[in-house]
Amino acid sequence: MQQFSLEKLAYEVIKRASTVLPPDIVRAVRAAYDKEAEGSSAKLAFKAILENVELAAKKAAPLCQDTGWPTFHVYHPLGWSTARMRREIEASVAKGVEDSLLRPNAVDPISGKNTETCVGTGIPTFYFFEVEGESARIDVLLKGGGCENTSAQYSLPFAPLKAGRDLEGVRKVVLQAVNDAQGKGCSPAFLGIGIGGDRAYSYALAKKQLFRHIDDKTADPRLAGLEARIIHDANELGIGPMGFGGACTLLGAKIGVASRHPACFFVSVAYFCWASRRASGELQPGGETKVTQ
Repeated sequence: MQQFSLEKLAYEVIKRASTVLPPDIVRAVRAAYDKEAEGSSAKLAFKAILENVELAAKKAAPLCQDTGWPTFHVYHPLGWSTARMRREIEASVAKGVEDSLLRPNAVDPISGKNTETCVGTGIPTFYFFEVEGESARIDVLLKGGGCENTSAQYSLPFAPLKAGRDLEGVRKVVLQAVNDAQGKGCSPAFLGIGIGGDRAYSYALAKKQLFRHIDDKTADPRLAGLEARIIHDANELGIGPMGFGGACTLLGAKIGVASRHPACFFVSVAYFCWASRRASGELQPGGETKVTQ
């Protein structure tokens, strides 16, 4: 079957993610703003966030000066060339830098040289999935360096917290990650949590949860209950937006689970700042496109 170009669609997806905060995140930020005390630093921080969101959308300008590390999940029909799709999407990323939608965030760790295109070895990050049917979809995350720095991984049991290999142990280490982050990750955060897998897959699984909407219900009631408890307990820490104190430290939390080796029990925490930038684009067989969040 014919393979359509993804370059234009990828560009529109990047533009939407960079400049428009997803509606579910906006609703959560507004709800958090309403709960904070009048005149408090938290209230003022949320006010500034909401004004920034409105201005970015109005001017089609990036929500944050750190436009993040692009991660793409590409769902494509059987037989499509992943090499070609990669080239097309990389071209859209470079175009995004040219149009000031993305910052050039690809730096060689040895020479310190910036490619100036946000394209380099390992960046953008790609995951390709073959699916039935003739439609293709691109999902993108733009995850900033500050919140990437505050992400964490634990191996249970974790003696400093007396965290065992159970859901209570998971809760303890996740809350430790949130507490350690304080305001450095530009809280309030949206957490992706991965339980199981090897070290690499555990973190990829955690990051995958960041594509989920706040109102996306987790099917397993045990995990749904743990998510709710993590949000409640994290918001009791009083860290608040940007670490200024307040009632909202977490906007949401989503958990994914994978099989683990008998000797291993990894828990990964992908910390996403309040600017939880994500977008999706769908390409129909006739060439029609649709961008959503």
